[in-house]
Amino acid sequence: MNLASIIDPHPANATALISRGKVTTYGQLREQVAGLRGGLVGLGLQPGDRVGIVAANNWYFVVSYLAVLGVGCVAVPLNPASPGPEVQRELAAIGARAVIVGPAATAVVGLLDRAALPALETVITSQGDELPGAVLLDDLLAATPAPVVQRDEDDLAVLIFTSGTAGSPKAAMLTHGNLLTNLEQCQAHPGRSQQADDVAFAVLPFSHIFGLNVVLGLSFMAGAAMVLVERFDPQSALETVEKHQVTVISGVPTMWGAWAALPGSGPGAMASVRVGTSGAAKLDPLVQRAIRDRFGLAIMEGYGLTEAAPVVTSGTGVEAPEGSIGVPLPGLRVRLVDDDGEDTLVGDAGEVWVAGKNVFAGYWNDAEATNAALTSDGWLRTGDIAVVDDDGFLFLVDRVKDLIIVSGFNVYPNEVEEVLLAHPGVDQAVVIGVPHPHSGEAVKAYVAVTTGIAVEEDDLIAHCEAHLARYKCPQKVMFVDEIPQSATGKVLRKALR
Repeated sequence: MNLASIIDPHPANATALISRGKVTTYGQLREQVAGLRGGLVGLGLQPGDRVGIVAANNWYFVVSYLAVLGVGCVAVPLNPASPGPEVQRELAAIGARAVIVGPAATAVVGLLDRAALPALETVITSQGDELPGAVLLDDLLAATPAPVVQRDEDDLAVLIFTSGTAGSPKAAMLTHGNLLTNLEQCQAHPGRSQQADDVAFAVLPFSHIFGLNVVLGLSFMAGAAMVLVERFDPQSALETVEKHQVTVISGVPTMWGAWAALPGSGPGAMASVRVGTSGAAKLDPLVQRAIRDRFGLAIMEGYGLTEAAPVVTSGTGVEAPEGSIGVPLPGLRVRLVDDDGEDTLVGDAGEVWVAGKNVFAGYWNDAEATNAALTSDGWLRTGDIAVVDDDGFLFLVDRVKDLIIVSGFNVYPNEVEEVLLAHPGVDQAVVIGVPHPHSGEAVKAYVAVTTGIAVEEDDLIAHCEAHLARYKCPQKVMFVDEIPQSATGKVLRKALR
């Protein structure tokens, strides 16, 4: 088996991708991927080697992803909008032997300190000679095609950086079996399956598991077409949906909220859409109703996390009530567990635990975090709190962890606090999530300054932007005399909230 073989069964003349106005059929895609596999083998890459992919949602990403998996290497999708220091930390953390760079990330990768990346031997670029010493992607595509390398279901396929169920960001290990199992579970869920004649709107970043497996993976499993969108703009996105007669849209609440607030749009813009789903964060019922009233489209919520590859529940096809995340997918098990490790009663809140072949293999080189997330008998502790009603529908009510969710992206406070504390003017720092009308939550920092050093709010925000992806950076910094702590020295985040 190999996840990359997912594109093999489909008709050669069927549309696979629409990227930057160009159509790629499944037959063309298979030829391109086979050529790139040959190029990667020619570079000496071996099964198990980690290969970073820093590209937006375009043809470059898709061909690179399938070829990396196809030669048995481990694909590591990274956010092309991240600043250089963040990309460098992530490449160093997983010991990447090669990195493939799309057009949007050339400048970022060009700033990497190669001396700090001893494992990195090869940079592959799509942009001419802008990266000295880099290998051209076009040259690799012209290589003699190489066959797909067979892998076991437990072999590692993808590393996705996530804040995890606890702690600072780490790389979640997803196997070929994890990813394929979740695709099969999604396809088996009532009303959730994609079909060969579907056209999927692919704007969710492929560097995020939601975009990678729910959008890209499901479309390829079904043999559907994907319209690849590199940047979301509500007006142009709506025009794209109508132009290409999109039938499936998976989005995050901020996306649906932007469409709900867009003036002048009517039901015709989404007349072709048969399935609309929302995940990664809580969907405001007002937005859900606005989309239904304006476009005639019922948006169903689901729930998942990177460590589950990612989908756990879905409201699609089961008439889930408003506010519910639906019911578990077929083939996985879900428990709600109290503080004593016992299953809760109907209507009582408990932590969501998940078990199934879709549950990840742990965190890369982090046994402590893996043991904290997985029980000895294979249950994944999600850190999310839910209740179940008499009809079996689940409702999220809280989080155990201090995770902040900004526009569907996870932000763990520790990561932001570490960057703030690296500034010479910061003596203490703590970060919390606060409600935001557009992104759901925003990052807010409380800082105690170092005696004798003058620090401005804009200085600290700019410092964070130089080291972190923009969505992780504080939108507001409050200066305080000291950070509230318990008698044992634990930061009292609830007091700040």
